Amino acid sequence: MCRHPRRGEAGGAVSGPSIPSQRGAEVGRRIGVGLMNGLWKPRVLGAWRMPAHGPAILAVNHSHNIDGPMVMGVSPRPTHFLIKKEAFVGPLDPFLNRIGQLKVDRQSTDRTAITRALGVLAAGGVLGIFPEGSRGEGDFASLRAGLAYFAVRSGAPIVPVAVLGSSERSGRLVKGLPPLRARIDVVFGDPFEAGDGSGRRTRSALDQATEHIQKQLTSHLENARRQTGRQATLK
Repeated sequence: MCRHPRRGEAGGAVSGPSIPSQRGAEVGRRIGVGLMNGLWKPRVLGAWRMPAHGPAILAVNHSHNIDGPMVMGVSPRPTHFLIKKEAFVGPLDPFLNRIGQLKVDRQSTDRTAITRALGVLAAGGVLGIFPEGSRGEGDFASLRAGLAYFAVRSGAPIVPVAVLGSSERSGRLVKGLPPLRARIDVVFGDPFEAGDGSGRRTRSALDQATEHIQKQLTSHLENARRQTGRQATLK
């Protein structure tokens, strides 16, 4: 959780990092709705599975740079994504901050990012995470422990999200993007709890939670591929 203000030795209040703006994340969601539906044809399945209220963690596979904006645009609720600090450059820095996104240093234990992310969940918001840590095959084959930590620490349910079709083909006009008006599937899965209910955050408990999470996410991805008729992309 975000640190509550505490008293310093001189009696002054000392506060922790600020929680990202919920209103800003809603603005980001609306921008995402317009961009994603204007450029491509998202097909959203299972969005009703997302909890309507309270904290939740979206665990999203990551094979293309548009996966995050796509989920932001189709999610029923505004989402605060943990995004690598390298993306916060030039005009994107103030823009991403204004729409409630979270800068994280992946090369160290970024305590500011951790505190702000837990603050989002403590306030009943939605946190978006790419549990693989970086863009890759998008198959949940290798998870970092961060997702398990946030889920066990906060008690928030994890909602698996599979984005399919974003990396299948490159467009003719912009090689780094999917073809304009291409169909991209976003499949939401059933929420699940990561831990065993004890709240333990020992290394062993987090390892067990990570193993459980990986099984759940892999199963959801397989189901999403069957449901949409898409197969794994061979590279």
